[in-house]
Amino acid sequence: MGKSKQDTKAADKGSGSKGGKGKGKGDDDKDTKSSKGAQSINVRHILCEKHSKKEEALAKLRDGAKFDEVAREFSEDKARQGGALGWKTKGSLDPQFEAVAYGLETSTTGNPKYGETKTGFGYHIIMVEGRK
Repeated sequence: MGKSKQDTKAADKGSGSKGGKGKGKGDDDKDTKSSKGAQSINVRHILCEKHSKKEEALAKLRDGAKFDEVAREFSEDKARQGGALGWKTKGSLDPQFEAVAYGLETSTTGNPKYGETKTGFGYHIIMVEGRK
């Protein structure tokens, strides 16, 4: 599969993906009240085909860079929107992506709490801006 630069389907369900969730900031369960019962989330991600590129993006985030700026520089999907996928309902995303995303606490691009996973599309760094 080739790169999908502006394809919102990158995290969508049915990718035939494999892999598990990784660890990152926000993988702790500090904010359990916000992760329970949400039926939709406002989510951003950084998608990289190669593990090494994902690690470069993570290094920038750890150094304090804003999530949307890192997404514009590194993401191979939705780069012009800073990785924004918008509001996604439960069941509409790739299962591995969704498991990580719904487990994250909400945060801002300036101080992101993020998680990682690998799907059939590549390596994702995920953050959630809101839930309802």
